[in-house]
Formats: sequence, C-alpha cells, structure tokens
Amino acid sequence: MKYTPLPSELFVKNRKNLAKLLKPESIAVFHSNDIMPSSADGVRPFIQQSDLYYMSGIDQEESILVLFPDCLEEKHREILFLKETSELIAIWEGHKLTKEEAFELSGVETVYWLSEFEQVFPSLAYEAKNLYLNTNEHLRATIEVETRDTRFIKHCKERYPLHEFERLAPFMHYLRAIKSEHEVAAIQTACNITAKAFNRVLEFVKPGVWEFEIEAEITHEFLKSRSRRHAYDPIIASGGNSCVLHYISNDHQCQDGDLLLLDFGCEYANYASDLTRTIPVSGKFTERQKAVYSAVLRAQKEAISLLVPGNTLKDYHKEIGLFIEKELIDLGLLDAQEVKNQNPDKPLFRKYFMHGVSHHLGLDVHDYGSKNRKFEEGMVFTCEPGIYIREENIGIRIENDLLITKDGPVDLMKDIPKEIEEIEEIMNS
Repeated sequence: MKYTPLPSELFVKNRKNLAKLLKPESIAVFHSNDIMPSSADGVRPFIQQSDLYYMSGIDQEESILVLFPDCLEEKHREILFLKETSELIAIWEGHKLTKEEAFELSGVETVYWLSEFEQVFPSLAYEAKNLYLNTNEHLRATIEVETRDTRFIKHCKERYPLHEFERLAPFMHYLRAIKSEHEVAAIQTACNITAKAFNRVLEFVKPGVWEFEIEAEITHEFLKSRSRRHAYDPIIASGGNSCVLHYISNDHQCQDGDLLLLDFGCEYANYASDLTRTIPVSGKFTERQKAVYSAVLRAQKEAISLLVPGNTLKDYHKEIGLFIEKELIDLGLLDAQEVKNQNPDKPLFRKYFMHGVSHHLGLDVHDYGSKNRKFEEGMVFTCEPGIYIREENIGIRIENDLLITKDGPVDLMKDIPKEIEEIEEIMNS
C-alpha cells in the first residue's frame, strides 16, 4: 500500500468501543465495498467501505468482519473473512493479504478465507439473538447501487427470519464522530500533503493556464506524497465558475482578472482533508475582490472561535448566518431595512451564501455525526463560509479543518496561507 498503515491498536480499541454498545448475545457484521464495474471489462478503483476499515484496518475487497462479543467459543468473538489468493490471482492482480498480515493490520486473531463464511456464520447466528447489520444512513447519501451490506441484509432476513435485526449505523455515527489520536494524526498528514499542493498551485497559476492543468499539479503532489487519491472530486473554478458550488468540469482557461476558487483535499490512509482557498489569477486582488474576500475571512475567523465544546450546529450556523448578513449589508449587497422586514424562514443572505458553514470530517469528507449532538472534544469539523455574487463573477470560499479541544479549536491547516498579503506575496515572488 502507498500509505503507512495505522497501528492495529486503533482498530482493536474501535471494536471494544462498539462491543460495549451492543445488546447481549449480538453479532455485528461489516462488509467491504464491491469493486464497481465501468464498462466492457473495466472496473473503478477500489475504495474500502469506511465502517469496515474503521473496525479492522483492512483495505482489501471481498472482506467481512464478524463481531460476536458473547460467543462461547472465544476464538469466534472476532473473525475476519478474506479473499484467498491463488497463483492466478497473484499473476493478474498481485499480492493479497495473508492471514498473518491481516492480523498485523487489524489485531483480529481469527482469520478465515471467505469461502468458509457460509460454513462458520450459521453456527454463530443460531447462537445469537440479535443481528446488527450495516446500512448507509448519511443524510446526504443518494443510494442507487445495491451494496454487499444490502445484499447481506436480504440474505439474513430470508435465512434467519426469527432473529431480531438491529441497525449498526447509529452506533457508527456516534463512535466515528470522536477522533482518536491516531485518526487526528492521519487527518493532519492529509492536511500537510494538501498544503504542499496548494503552495505548488500558488507558484503555478497565472493568466492563460487551464483549470485541468492546475488539477494536474495538485494530483502530482498528492501521488508523490503517498496519497492515493483526492478525497473528493476537486473543484478548480475560475471566473463565473467560482459561483457554482459543486463545479467539477475543470475545463476552462483562467483569465486575467478572474478569481480562482480551489476546493480540494487529499486522502491519506483513508482519512480525508478538505481545503478551500480563493486566489487571484493575476496574483493581485482587485479592491472589490479584496473587500469581499476580507468579509469571508472575518466570517471564518468568527466561526472558528465558535467551534468549542457545548455548541451545536444549529446555533452555530444561525450565528454565522447573522454575521454574514451584516457583512453583506456592509458590501452593499443587502439593504438593512429589507433585512429587518425579511421572512425569517427565508433570510435574504441565502442569495449570496447558500450552504452550511461546517461538516464533520474523517474517513469520509462529509463524515458521520449527528446534527443534534453537541460539539465534543475530538470532533473534527471543516469551517467554510463563503460569499457568491454571480452578477459580478465573484465566488469566494475559505475553508480550514479544525479539531475541537477543551482549550479551543486547533487549526489543522494553520500553515496554509489565507491572508491576502500572504497569497499575493507568494504568487508574485
């Protein structure tokens, strides 16, 4: 693997934490993702199911983790099922994990080949009362493809109809929201690689370059730093494209006078980073661009100060909405009297700031976590206010990744330039 594996103690602890939440006489089952086809005999690059990885550290397809904390046979309290290799697989696909390697990565002592699953699992299921099965319950998820987890749910309901079925997702949302020391270190590594890519871009961008050329510079820095991929599709948006929130075409030429909004982040050891910066293609902001940029930067600094234990996303977003509302009035974009008389359910600032300020960050870029849960130490959030003025082709967003601690937020991207003077100095050096 390209990345340095995380210590198995992380995954051992994760499994222990989950076991404490399960009802007595319960089995929990996690499946890897499928390798997705493209067309003909092509396939998409494999990305592991994040819950299975969180519980095992296994980053290989066709893997199953079974947890049965109350199993009478001690060796079956934790079991990994892995794809067995062969000479043919070794020739065509390369190395697959041995049982010994799987133990080193996961700390799971009992490892069987996947072909043994249908022999082993029924005997465990008949000993249990409850089957905890996994589903994707992320609020933003649009699920159109049947997963291995979904197929297994159907199988269990047919094979074990009198068992009690329980959802793993609420537990995973609860546990994964708090990051351990090892997880924070992985996110920090991803942020550090992303920082190198941004500095590379600052020295590369000038009028006439194409958005996809900038994307290539970023990808180059990621790969040479042992990141396997972008954590999400990068947004390289110049001019009016900067006002399109999820612009990913990246196929326009950057023009003198344009702003360039860059929203990208690398993945390291399956953990995501998420950066946004907005820079002037020419190396110098205009006075209007400076005014809007400064407003967004003030909003971000205010928002960061509110990422403290005890706050909630609802209160946090409301307060930053009011802060940006005032900035928009000062910029001449909103009328104070109209704001005073606005429908509170349809605030006027939404014309220029349409998205949320923060989301959880971790194994997924929009990571697990309840929107109603109070902020706690160990949570990692993005902080990304923005202002988008389509009639002026000005779209500005500034985003950093923050760790919540009892002593205040820790900025995992504190060394990435975001002040106007810093950006201009590097671009013109």
